Amino acid sequence: MNHLLLDVTTGTIDWSRAQFALTAIYHWLFVPLTLGLAVIMGIMETRYYRTGDEFWKITARFWQKLFGINFAMGVATGIILEFEFGTNWSNYSWFVGDIFGAPLAIEGIIAFFMESTFVAVMFFGWNKVSRGFHLASTWLTGLGATISAWWILVANAWMQYPVGCEFNPDTMRNEMVSFFDVALSPFAVGKFCHTVTSAWIIGAVFTVAVGCWYLLKKREQKLAFESIKIGSIVGLVACVLALATGHISGEQVAKSQPMKLAAMEALYNGGKDQSLTGVAWVNPFKQPDYQNEEEPPLRIAMPYALSVMATRDIHGFVPGINDLLNGYTLPDGTKELSADEKIKRGRAAIYALMSYRNAKKAKSEEAAAQHLKVLRENMPYFGYGYIKSKDQLVPYIPVCFWAFRLMVGLGCLFMAFFALVLFLIYRKKDLAQFKWLLIGAIVLVPLAYIASESGWLVAEFGRQPWTIQDMLPTWAAVSDVNSSSVMLTFFIFLALFTTMLAVEINILLKQIKKGPER
Repeated sequence: MNHLLLDVTTGTIDWSRAQFALTAIYHWLFVPLTLGLAVIMGIMETRYYRTGDEFWKITARFWQKLFGINFAMGVATGIILEFEFGTNWSNYSWFVGDIFGAPLAIEGIIAFFMESTFVAVMFFGWNKVSRGFHLASTWLTGLGATISAWWILVANAWMQYPVGCEFNPDTMRNEMVSFFDVALSPFAVGKFCHTVTSAWIIGAVFTVAVGCWYLLKKREQKLAFESIKIGSIVGLVACVLALATGHISGEQVAKSQPMKLAAMEALYNGGKDQSLTGVAWVNPFKQPDYQNEEEPPLRIAMPYALSVMATRDIHGFVPGINDLLNGYTLPDGTKELSADEKIKRGRAAIYALMSYRNAKKAKSEEAAAQHLKVLRENMPYFGYGYIKSKDQLVPYIPVCFWAFRLMVGLGCLFMAFFALVLFLIYRKKDLAQFKWLLIGAIVLVPLAYIASESGWLVAEFGRQPWTIQDMLPTWAAVSDVNSSSVMLTFFIFLALFTTMLAVEINILLKQIKKGPER
């Protein structure tokens, strides 16, 4: 596997990571609104189907137009994102393409056949098909988008928690041995549930904000009120589900990616009875001196909560960054290897692989069998063989720490907001008199996106330096291309995506100002 490291400069690695991050961040500006509005428009049309009231048909068509504008932009950025696996991360694609490509292929088929078919009926089938068939098409359009998200998140979850695969030393590739382990891994299920419910929150915030804007302008009063009501119900339910699924995700991260959890908590030295940090002073612009600091200054924490979240035991042991680097012993006597030992075993695995292939070329079956045995014994640490210093195993703590708190803090804000709106509605208060609330609802739209993007920052920064957890670091996954080429396309994509975002916002605002068609 040494050829993976040849002639790949630091510039190429950094620009490739920056370009992929740029594309992913812009893509995720479109996807959650698509998933969220799919639920909103489905509920609106269901009301029309059940009541036959023309108002609900007008309302459903209005939200479907906003859904369609956003849907088209999301497709464009998603295509570019998938192409980058081949252009910028060819070593990664070659190494695990047999596994990673399967869910992406299924997603492509689902997206093309299911979404494109039913979205056409949804937009052009009014008064041409029965009300029941049209309603089914609307829900199936949303379901198709959600199923597409499932397969994308399966692929991402496998990078975080690689299962259902086996390394083939003859082909030098990881090959799938269990499709169901990959498709239904606990990490995939947890990630999907948490991601989709967070997308529903964005759709709900957007819906309520549009309704509040109409109230401020004294327009479309009934549409505004019903949209605010339905959006708030969806949003509150989604917040509760996101809280529950986030807790499940935290448990999974504690088991599979303890370094990510330690970075999220700025937990330098772990142990039993660990408290959950509420706030602390972690310099956002500098990696902390975790080797010499006991904990970040000005820390306010909830006693025992981290142990409960990570282990379901109030006295559970949670390792910190130094524990993970230096090795530790669990209360039951189980010993965890130090980073230095893992690096040593990883290099032994790489050397055994090279020796195995040389023995196979020399047709020395006995020597090949011996080297293969060493390879299999050390294969769990294969990726560590590319680590030069154990400090590389620590992600950038400030991003993980603050992004996590931003996500959770804003999530609590949204929950309180939706609860307040529903309280006022069911107390039969006139929302139009609360101008501060209407303006606040509009302000929450960009905050919802910040919260969503913060979640992805935690997921992806916290996994560093791994492209695939414990299996392949980023510098071994990148393509051997000139950094100037990647830099050029980075700025091209930046201009392109920014233009697309500006165009979408402009079209959405014009459609909202225009209002529903009667």
